[in-house]
Amino acid sequence: MPDTAPLWTSAEIEVATGGRLSGPAFVATGITYNSREIAPGDLFLALKGARDGHEFAAAAFAAGAAGAITERPVEGGPSVLVRDTLHALEALGVAARDRAPHVRRGAVTGSVGKTSVTQAIKAGLDLAGPAHASIKSYNNHIGVPLTLARMPRTTGRAVFEIGMNAPGEIAPLSKMVRPHAACVTTVGPVHIEAFAEGEAGVAAEKASIFEGLNPGGVAVLNGDTGFSVLLDAAARKAGARRVTFGAGAGHDARLIDFKPNPEGARVQAELFGKTIDFTLGQSGFHWGLNSLCVLLMLDALDVPLDTALAALAEFRPLAGRGQTTTVHAPGGAFTLIDESYNANPLSMAAGFRSLGARPVPPGGRRVVVLTDMLELGDRSHALHEGLAGAIGAAGLDLVHAAGPEMKRLHEVLPATRRGLWRETAAELAADAAELVAPGDVVMVKGSNGSKASLVAKALVALGGAG
Repeated sequence: MPDTAPLWTSAEIEVATGGRLSGPAFVATGITYNSREIAPGDLFLALKGARDGHEFAAAAFAAGAAGAITERPVEGGPSVLVRDTLHALEALGVAARDRAPHVRRGAVTGSVGKTSVTQAIKAGLDLAGPAHASIKSYNNHIGVPLTLARMPRTTGRAVFEIGMNAPGEIAPLSKMVRPHAACVTTVGPVHIEAFAEGEAGVAAEKASIFEGLNPGGVAVLNGDTGFSVLLDAAARKAGARRVTFGAGAGHDARLIDFKPNPEGARVQAELFGKTIDFTLGQSGFHWGLNSLCVLLMLDALDVPLDTALAALAEFRPLAGRGQTTTVHAPGGAFTLIDESYNANPLSMAAGFRSLGARPVPPGGRRVVVLTDMLELGDRSHALHEGLAGAIGAAGLDLVHAAGPEMKRLHEVLPATRRGLWRETAAELAADAAELVAPGDVVMVKGSNGSKASLVAKALVALGGAG
């Protein structure tokens, strides 16, 4: 049954935040801090960032906002006045958690795959009953409390993505969520410019997600990462029940075989000592281990195995994270794999391997189009050059690239593999027609900030409108 109760009443907001109502009482059916996303009945949160959200309160009320949380009186409608709107959001999130003690909560972090794994878990939760989850990549100091504050009263299970850009960010967010199960998908050289200890610092930060676990909570650990001992120690210190996934012997969930196909993949695994065979709607090799992480998380959140497997069979790649499209260009069709949302050395290697396993028609090529990986600090040059080995091992035919860091990779590639290089993604996108030929399978991958999506969109546009 749909939840017909209001998400928040102004009286509840006052109690949760310690604020004071200015204007008539109201009820809110949603909450957002973006005045452009207001739906009728929403609560508008006037956060202060690059722009002061108070400047947009009038527009929010004009769009149908029922009320607002503000630090000063605003025109256009009622508001709850608070000292600090971000702290008020945090308090609202905690209040939403505490008013629904029956909700089983999961939390996901990791250097690679956390958004997709979160959404795959959500797919399983949806099949099991009323569920709630992070949207997009709402995983930071605003996104996590906002996701909590948006949690309907009738939610039975929920999953939250928790990310970081610097040390000390994950533990407070996990303590806010207070999950019953938490996982680390994997650990790799991501955001390492912010960590003096390099990957070890990243691993320690990721492991801090276990600090927020409820007593008796479950820690789902990647047993194949080089930091598995560190992760296990952190989970043990938190008093968690520990379960592991990986390809090696001794894991609670062990990957035995992964066979990609045009529709996704077939997986054989061992789960708690029992052999299982199941279908995935994902073809990337990294989804072998990802799927086991999802199964362990769903088990910890009391979702039956058959329900979890049904969800994995139907779950498809998210936008910019492996969506596959046949582009019918004037000279002939080619296949586009859009991995343009994000990139780091781990996900690059996984993407190359997956592309290398893709069948191509006679005359077709396996082509990869790359833009810079960001936030790699003083290891950036070496990590970009180092991609050449994974490209060679995957047997890819041609590499196009954009950006000053990818120029280093371009220069160390053998001439037979070296395609176009341009200073920016926009310049490479302008040459989209030169990047592909009929029958090619083309993967576009790069960090969001280096605009790989421009190239993906330009390639789609070769097929005409839409």
